[in-house]
Amino acid sequence: MVLASRLSSAPTSISPASGADPSPQHAETSIKIEFHDITKAFGTGVKRMVALERINLEIGDGHFISILGESGCGKTTLLRIAAGLIPASSGHVLLDGTPVTKPRRDMGFVFQQSVLLEWRNVLENILLPVEIFRLKEQDYRDKALDLLKMMGLGGFEHHYPVQLSGGMQQRVSIARALILKPSLLLMDEPFGALDAITREQMNIELLRIWSLSRTTTIFITHDIAEAAFLSDRVVLLGSRPGRVKQIFDIDLPRPRKADHRFDDRFTRLCRDMKRAMTA
Repeated sequence: MVLASRLSSAPTSISPASGADPSPQHAETSIKIEFHDITKAFGTGVKRMVALERINLEIGDGHFISILGESGCGKTTLLRIAAGLIPASSGHVLLDGTPVTKPRRDMGFVFQQSVLLEWRNVLENILLPVEIFRLKEQDYRDKALDLLKMMGLGGFEHHYPVQLSGGMQQRVSIARALILKPSLLLMDEPFGALDAITREQMNIELLRIWSLSRTTTIFITHDIAEAAFLSDRVVLLGSRPGRVKQIFDIDLPRPRKADHRFDDRFTRLCRDMKRAMTA
């Protein structure tokens, strides 16, 4: 179903629908991350461009949420504000009730490109956050190897990025984002550069990984089918300045399977989102 967004000072809560099936994604949860009146503008004077305007959202713990919208609507900007990489012009973000003002250890970020350091092998790339936060490598080495096995990359720890396919490189970047056991995973169109077949495989692989940890995830995409397949709910942003336009409740069962893309409910959801995007 489609939930109309409330573009007021009150946050739009992305929480379980009343009467919903008490599956893990619809269980009663606390609020993990809150966006309060987020506005972001770039430039000044006649060159001032408002990218986001009064974004109000609450996202429950353990939910998988996609931010969907056309190119240029502010999706990546919103994610970077959530990560503490750039400040909002006004408004604030709370993670577990604490203001986000800079990057934090309890957040993982997956970029559009894998951004692996070519002179470091796979294991060294995964352990990079450990080095950045000046933690003890030996405390995380076994965890890194376990993550590689979970990603289907056991035995590749001594390979270098140039020896990996695009899909394998993105698996390494996801493992790197998970190494410090973040409570929030932020993903900025991580599969956008992959071919269609690999992208579909990575969608299934991502859900398998997510099902093991239930880490709260915010996933950026402009692909309607990808958003519907991955998510508990989809937040649709309107054109610039980006505003919450609608929220779609994805009522497909979990675990998701490739055949769900042929389900009548899936087709209907994609059609409804397409119509909303172009309305």
